Amino acid sequence: MFSLLEKLGRWLIFEINHVGRSGIFLSYAFLGLFKPPYRVYPFLKQIYIIGSQSIFVIFFTALFTGMVLGLQGFYTLSKFGSEGLLGSAVALSLIRELGPVLTALMVTARAGSAMCAEIGIMRISEQIDALECMAIDPFRYLIAPKLLAGILSVPLLNFIFNVVGILGGYLVGVKLLGVEAGSYWNGMETSVVWEDISMGLVKSLVFGLVIIWVCTSRGFFVHLDRTGGFGAEGVSRSTTVAVVQSSVSVLLWDYLLTAVLL
Repeated sequence: MFSLLEKLGRWLIFEINHVGRSGIFLSYAFLGLFKPPYRVYPFLKQIYIIGSQSIFVIFFTALFTGMVLGLQGFYTLSKFGSEGLLGSAVALSLIRELGPVLTALMVTARAGSAMCAEIGIMRISEQIDALECMAIDPFRYLIAPKLLAGILSVPLLNFIFNVVGILGGYLVGVKLLGVEAGSYWNGMETSVVWEDISMGLVKSLVFGLVIIWVCTSRGFFVHLDRTGGFGAEGVSRSTTVAVVQSSVSVLLWDYLLTAVLL
């Protein structure tokens, strides 16, 4: 009994310490954004890694999501004789919920895991310690470009996701199942308002911040892992934990933001 309580206490203290470390980590990363000298190339490189290299997976995820929405929406709405509302259903589902969430999950899986592994390997190979020895701020040098690129890239990827998803719904609903093209686009035009678009934009900005924060902090503190962090096994474990925590955080923040913005 006492052994169980002791383990529970150690776990609780470690998690509280980790939350505190992560909060300080994010503060230093934000401060790194404003510290001169400002370097453009690392930022553009991260835009390429997080944004450009994710377009392929975002495109096909959005296309098939839109096609499934078109198919499911058609058969659901046809029961009520409301096939003309298919465009509204597809657009609102994508813009308000599925677009931001699925974009964030895809970026987490493709770019977030790579960032965690990269920072973790730099930590265990003492490259981050070497930067500190040379008086180079690792937050400004390593984390800040990733943070800014993530906050900007995820909303842009979400925009691409929404456009491709709507076209996927159009292909299935209009071209395959025979819904009138005019009703598809007109329904979308009359039902989608600025509040829907702004909700998706706010979610994307927050999700971008959460992904970069969770994944980079897990890699940065890989040596402080509760089960032993140094070595390839520690990096592998931290990368897995980063992807899981980032994905769950995205879903949690999706619920909280939806409750606040509705």
